[in-house]
Amino acid sequence: MPLKEQLKNILEKRKKRDLTRSLVVAPPSSVDFSSNDFLGLSRNKILHEKFLNTLITFPHPPLGSTGSRLLDGNSSYAESLDTYLAEFHNAESALVFTSGFDANVGFFSCVPQPGDAVIIDEFVHASVHDGVRNSRASLVTSFKHNDIENLKVVLENVLMKFGAKSNIFVAVEGLYSMDGDIPPLKEIVEVLKSFNAYLYVDEAHSNGVYGYQGRGIVCELGLERHVFARLHTFGKALASNGAAILGPKILRSYLINYARPLIFSTFLSYSNLISIRCSYEVMSSKIGDQLRQNLMKLINIFRSNLKLPHDNLLPSTSAIQGIIVPGN
Repeated sequence: MPLKEQLKNILEKRKKRDLTRSLVVAPPSSVDFSSNDFLGLSRNKILHEKFLNTLITFPHPPLGSTGSRLLDGNSSYAESLDTYLAEFHNAESALVFTSGFDANVGFFSCVPQPGDAVIIDEFVHASVHDGVRNSRASLVTSFKHNDIENLKVVLENVLMKFGAKSNIFVAVEGLYSMDGDIPPLKEIVEVLKSFNAYLYVDEAHSNGVYGYQGRGIVCELGLERHVFARLHTFGKALASNGAAILGPKILRSYLINYARPLIFSTFLSYSNLISIRCSYEVMSSKIGDQLRQNLMKLINIFRSNLKLPHDNLLPSTSAIQGIIVPGN
């Protein structure tokens, strides 16, 4: 059968299951209930002006990055942004990637070693799943969503199988992108103290929204020294692109040498890097505080006025509000 015919048949099967995806363009008059622009920074006039004014001050930066970060795409500005992000999020180091997806794939495909184990929350993001598929870890398994007792059982089983010499990586999100719930991070940290385990927290959806000046859930709970690595993305509340992995300096050096998405992907452009810095400066200012307060008011208004059967609206105090609709 010709390839085009094969692809058509596969899509037809998907259509029959009501699973077909398509690209849409929302009308300008639409009210946005579905984007990740939690603080409204993508249309914020102050951020727009700050970005354009900063861009003008640069002496003819190239339009693109001109290469991967490992080769020609790096710059003193990118290095200074790494330093700024590390200091802002109370981390030892930071390393900017082109996207959160690339960063997660890069970390999980190269950091866990043969003989190690990776344990993921069953609801963790697809990019982590893709990363562990390429991992050299001897075991990849999951635990029930936000279930501390089940996590203990899985950890004990891993320890019995591999012994204390193996590294165990536990991956969770700071705010889950589908249900909008926050994991019991303090309890998870306490559990991991009894094992040779390293915690990885994906803060893609909590960055900019939680913690002092939007530093994230880990900083809000004061757990910076108990988390091995954190992912912070800039394409959601920060209204930009890219992401950074925060962690020990040795992790940064290791990722530069072994994370394939960093080594083989063209890096972010100057304008992208500038937009990240400008977004952080606005997000961490009094304007950001006002936007976060307004967001919480909107969440309260939404939950107070939405008339749905009790089981249809998931329990969430975050910007992510899950409405359960039966069937595809």
